[in-house]
Amino acid sequence: MDGPLEDIDPKDSCLVPRNIMAEPDYIEDDNPELIRPQKLINPVKTSRNHQDLHRELLMNQKRGLAPQNKPELQKVMEKRRRDQVIKQKEEEAQRKKSDLEVELLKRQQKLEQ
Repeated sequence: MDGPLEDIDPKDSCLVPRNIMAEPDYIEDDNPELIRPQKLINPVKTSRNHQDLHRELLMNQKRGLAPQNKPELQKVMEKRRRDQVIKQKEEEAQRKKSDLEVELLKRQQKLEQ
């Protein structure tokens, strides 16, 4: 038995391939004393809000009312564009002065002079 693993120094145990996980005992034996592992419950899925949302999404999918599939970045960019347009319109409205305001400013300047 002169295999490649016999030449490796025992100090270099990280080079020796071995099974990291131990095999569970409960697979082979039907020992009633053993406590069988159970899957942990997910608190998010058991919450009432999550269940209601999931039910609503399923009903909307059956009806053909799919939610908007826009990525978050696209939504943010559209909101920024909308806000920018609104801001520009407000600034233009402030810049535009009515004929009355223009006339009043002229008279005020004349009075100050």
